[in-house]
Parts: sequence; C-alpha cells; structure tokens
Amino acid sequence: MSEVARLISPIDGSVYAERACLDLGQVQAVVSAARQAQAGWAALSIAERAKYCSAALAALAAMNDELVPEIAWQMGRPVRYGGENGGVQERGQYMINIAEEALKPLVPEEKDGFRRYVKHVPLGVVMVIAPWNYPYLTAVNTIIPALMAGNTVILKHATQTLLAGERFAKAFEIAGLPKGVFSNVVLGHATTEALLASGTIDHVNFTGSVGGGRAIEKAAAGTFMSIGLELGGKDPAYVLPDVNVEHAVANLVDGAFFNSGQCCCGIERIYVHEAVYDKFVDGFVDLTSQYVVGNPLDASSTLGPMAHARFADLIREQKAEALRKGAKAHINMQVENDRAGSPYIAPEVLTNVDHQMGVMREESFGPIVGIMKVRSDEEAVALMNDSNFGLTASLWTPDTDRAANIADQIETGTVFMNRCDYLDPGLVWTGVKDTGKGASLSSIGYGNLTRPKSYHLREKI
Repeated sequence: MSEVARLISPIDGSVYAERACLDLGQVQAVVSAARQAQAGWAALSIAERAKYCSAALAALAAMNDELVPEIAWQMGRPVRYGGENGGVQERGQYMINIAEEALKPLVPEEKDGFRRYVKHVPLGVVMVIAPWNYPYLTAVNTIIPALMAGNTVILKHATQTLLAGERFAKAFEIAGLPKGVFSNVVLGHATTEALLASGTIDHVNFTGSVGGGRAIEKAAAGTFMSIGLELGGKDPAYVLPDVNVEHAVANLVDGAFFNSGQCCCGIERIYVHEAVYDKFVDGFVDLTSQYVVGNPLDASSTLGPMAHARFADLIREQKAEALRKGAKAHINMQVENDRAGSPYIAPEVLTNVDHQMGVMREESFGPIVGIMKVRSDEEAVALMNDSNFGLTASLWTPDTDRAANIADQIETGTVFMNRCDYLDPGLVWTGVKDTGKGASLSSIGYGNLTRPKSYHLREKI
C-alpha cells in the first residue's frame, strides 16, 4: 500500500486533502523526463522562456480568489490579508526582467588573438523543497529563476500545503510549458532522501528547519550536487534612542505577529534603548492587545491558528519557561481553544527577559516576542549577535550613517532600517550560521542556479 500525505487543517482538525506519495521508481521516472526535457528548454532564448514564466505568473494571479481561502484551510492565515499574489508577482516578474542581464556572459579584458568569455550555463534538474508558511512566496524565489536560467524544476511541497504544488503545476500547464520542464511531486521523507542520494538531482533548494537542512546535506553527501538552504531564524530588532516610536511600534508589532509569527524573517526579539524603552513597550503592548484571534475564514480575525498544534505548544512552553525565570507577560489574552494541543494561541509580549531564556535564544516561529532594555549600541550589537542564527536584523533610527555602521557589525544576511519582514527581489536573500547557505533573488540568485563555463578560443595560430 502506498504512503499517503495527509493535510490536516488547523481550522478544525479535519482532513482537508490527501494524496498518494510516489515511490522511488515513480519519482525517478519524473526526474528522467525532466532530464530529457532540459536540453530543449535550455535551447530556447531567454525571451522565449520569459513568455512561459510570465504566463504562469498570470495564471496564478487569476486563481487568487480561490487560493486565499485555500491557504487559510491549509495553514491558518486569515483571509483578510488576501494571500501572497502581490509578492509572488513582484519577485517572479523581477527575476524574469533581470534574467537577460544577469545571465549575460562575463567577458574579461581583450586579449589579442583570443576570444574569451564565461557563460552561465544551467545546472540541469533543480529540486525545490518548499515550506508551508509562505507556500507560494518561498517557492517562487527558486522556481522562476531556475526555469529562466534553463533548468528544469521538480517541486516537492510541504504536506501542510500540498495543494500549493498542484496550483503551481496547473499554472504552468495553463502557460503551455513543454512537458517535463516543471513537475510537482508528493513524496515521503524516506523517498525524498533516497532521491537526493541517488545522484540524479543537480541542485536542491530547501526552506525549512535546521534539522531538515542537516538531513538534506546528509542525504546528498557524496553526490556533489549544489545545495541552497534557508533554515531557522531568530531575527532581532534594535530600537535606537532617536527612533520614531509610533512608526517602530506599528511595524514591529506587524513584523512579530503577522502570519501568527510563522515568518522566516519575523521579529522574534527586540532590544530597545533605555531612553525610549517605556514608551516603546507601552505602545507595543497596546497595539498587540488589539489582535483578534479566531477562525481565519472570518474577515474579523487578524490572527489565525498556527499551522499545527505542536507549534503552538512550543510557544506555550517557551512562555512558561520564561515566566518561571522571572519574565513578565503583558497580554494574557483570553482566546477560545487556547489550550495545550490546540493550534489557536494568543499573541504574547514578554519583558524582564534575558538570554538565559529559550524565548530569546531558540527559534519560536510563533506569536511571542521578548523585549529587552539596552544602554548602548555596543550592548545591542552583542546581544543581536548572541545567536546561532543570522537571517535578518532591523534597526530603527532616522540616522542612516549610524545604522550603516551598526549594520557592519551584525552577523546576518540582511539588515533593514525602519522596516522589517520583507524580501526585496533586487537584493540577495541569504543567511549565515545555522540559518543556512546559498542565496536566492537578485542577480546573485542566478549565480546559485547556474555554473560558470569558460570559453578560451584561440583565433590566431
């Protein structure tokens, strides 16, 4: 009997969808078809590949009214936020638009009698293992540029959002993409690992947990495939004394709690200069108290359930540990079904926290944030760097020069000033430490989906 992927909705615990998983032989047939299709796809001009990719993006956009409630049923995000189409179109179209320039051959200085250049050639078959928290935004970061670079793509989506994979497949079918160029597969963990170990995949891009990233590397060991990993995060913010407090509060509350805190670059810890600490905390607590936790299909809900009850239970454990060690909870909101074993959980703001508490050191990936008072930039930098993770950090000040100087000292992939929790497709998306390796978006993202091939042509003999 074949393995089954079962999607349990966090809304009511019902089985929202289930699909049979492919076995290794079946998925290897998919890979073989992708391998056969790749040369013909790469032979198309960039402009021709762009037409297919743009058409697929348009097809996804046309589905958006259906996707929004579907996302809510799959992982719990409230329908009032309208899904992910805006970001999908921005990122996807940007990567299409820059492909011609990003993939141009590199030509060194002229050398008499020689033609010399370096081409960016496709890697071959690219596998995308996508997460549930932003099922379209995370996947599009690799799918579109991989195709634009001349690779074929195999998508394996998280079981929690397995319908997103089918939506991508439908969009490319509507776009008329040649057979085998894009495939959506449903796989169990063991089959995924066996596929990566087989040496038939040229590149894998994985977004998920640190443990998942280690499993990917272990499975791929010895195959010499390239790997892109975006793993955990514990993203900090530093609120400087010259901050616009109202602006910082509004943006950091959203950065901490949007999507129930289930954001790769969500704000999980905040360091506030003592000069503005009390005012900031008061404003932050007041705004957080206005969230409405409930069924994500209800337009009045601003915070839905977490994707799975075990994720909410982790937040409950982090809060309980922090309170035992002296932290102060400021929200204590009463929410129906907020209990152990339920994915519904209220947002929480903690003060009197320190780095002996898990809530300030370990990834939360949920609606909880700790706020610490600091006395100087140096103290803030030391605390921001006191982490195994490094995806983003944000600085809140009108002083760009001061922010840039502090940014140079932070161990992270991206530094924001006066904003957070956003991917600019013109800038590379990358991380350090346990957050992973590799890069996506921008022209640099194309470098991770191609390999350099040198041409040294002697014309005079």
